[in-house]
Amino acid sequence: MAHPTDTAATSPRPRDTAAWWRDAVIYQVYVRSFADADGDGIGDLAGVRRRLPYLAELGVDALWFNPWYLSPMADAGYDVADYRRIDPAFGTLADAEELIAEAHELGLKVIVDIVPNHVSDRHAWFQEALAAGPGAAARDLFWFRAGRGADGELPPNDWRSVFGGPAWTRTANPDGTPGEWYLHLFAPQQPDLNWASDKVREEHESVLRFWFDRGADGARIDSATMPAKDPALPDFGSSQPPVPHPYIDRDEVHDIYRSWRRLADGYPEPRALIGEVWLADPARFAAYLRPDEMHTAFNFDYLNCPWNGAELRRVIDATLAAHAPVRAPATWVLSNHDVTRHVTRYGRSDTSFGLALRQHDTPVDLGTGTRRARAALLLNLALPGSCYLYQGEELGLWEVEDIPAELRQDPIFHRTGGTDIGRDGCRVPLPWSGDRAPFGFSPDGTGAVPWLPQPAGWAPLTARAQEGRPDSMLTFYRAALRLRRAQPGLHTEAFAWLPVDGPEVVAFGRGDGFRCVVNLSAGPVPLPDDTDLLLASGPDLDPSAGHLPPDTAVWLRTRQS
Repeated sequence: MAHPTDTAATSPRPRDTAAWWRDAVIYQVYVRSFADADGDGIGDLAGVRRRLPYLAELGVDALWFNPWYLSPMADAGYDVADYRRIDPAFGTLADAEELIAEAHELGLKVIVDIVPNHVSDRHAWFQEALAAGPGAAARDLFWFRAGRGADGELPPNDWRSVFGGPAWTRTANPDGTPGEWYLHLFAPQQPDLNWASDKVREEHESVLRFWFDRGADGARIDSATMPAKDPALPDFGSSQPPVPHPYIDRDEVHDIYRSWRRLADGYPEPRALIGEVWLADPARFAAYLRPDEMHTAFNFDYLNCPWNGAELRRVIDATLAAHAPVRAPATWVLSNHDVTRHVTRYGRSDTSFGLALRQHDTPVDLGTGTRRARAALLLNLALPGSCYLYQGEELGLWEVEDIPAELRQDPIFHRTGGTDIGRDGCRVPLPWSGDRAPFGFSPDGTGAVPWLPQPAGWAPLTARAQEGRPDSMLTFYRAALRLRRAQPGLHTEAFAWLPVDGPEVVAFGRGDGFRCVVNLSAGPVPLPDDTDLLLASGPDLDPSAGHLPPDTAVWLRTRQS
């Protein structure tokens, strides 16, 4: 095997293509934790704007922003009070418009977050419904119901909140007496909308137009399987829900996304729809990706998969097979604002993940986790389809699991009495520079305290500390993204498994002589001798040794005869 080829001299591919979303690398910006420009300890849009050159230099194609709208922040902005206003903690609508324009000038697409299942209890509609009382038309926009029991003291059914506890909260009538109950599949501050209402449908289409008209290139759809409900609101009655499910993946939900797709396709440059679709059934999952619905959806089977060669091959095969009939591109993602950062997950003895399996009380080997995370990046970027990166993974950040209880803010932590520590650990503000908190997250001299505490151990992981270091995670991400863009075979649907020596080796080709090999075994494995090394995840890999160490990945090019 020859020495690495010179990647710096390759020509980047154009960023602006008609179907950019099919093979884009999309960077998730969690605004609250990205960069604080005004010194209040909370990230804001001005902070993001100042860091746009960093994101462009990183080499991503698009930015996905978690909700930046007006919100009481009961669930970190996923309780939206007004989609047409920016929350003051983040800035103004003018800030958002300028951010979108500046991102476009740098060749970056922008994706906004839409939450169709619910709104905030401070939303004007819900406040009107509460004031109007039982029987009012305003309540038809939500799921208000009388309680069960002699005095209506029991919830209308036995549904449970995703965040723990009952999915119903009782209201008080305008005269102060106990009133009806309302449905909230998440926190009580997030009342579910009734999508049988034309007004609900029309409002969301208007919101999409509002942001698409301002230049947003797409929308990520939160909890996309949940807006439609069985109007009978049946009890579960046992640990197994009824079939069909009363509020997950109901057939009626597809009418919503067909309407949104018609709207998105009506723009001269069609907008992209990206779904958060948690479903185990590949056929049901693929139904959301039919040509008249969403363009892509998140791949949670892959995110949940352990660091295991056989399991990874199985999930990759299943993913490609599920997407093939509808000709939709797959997506590959390892971390986001809801899950434990993968440097931490990959450093545990059990490397799998599930929303009910955070494993926060198990040991972590950060050295192993970091080595595997580097290898996983090359695997992700080499697979056919689009790839999502979560802010801070390019710095090698780990999950912060020792946040004091009194500083935790996630409603999951509070509604489960701390039995689930929730998602705060992956939302800790980013470290940009310096040797102590706030690590450049907030301006120097302001005395700002980040809204979640940053660990002192992040000092070597700041962006500035990693700048120019050939062995740093940041340098590695930039090199991988630059090289990915320059490889024609990685922007096609070509994919073929290659013969391997054991189940813990993953190897495939992507056309034009490109190969990816990942060693997940405990020992070294031989590499083909007819290839040149393009990039290795291990900074100390000796390309002349002819073997690949454990937990290491390489990109190769077949040598022309």
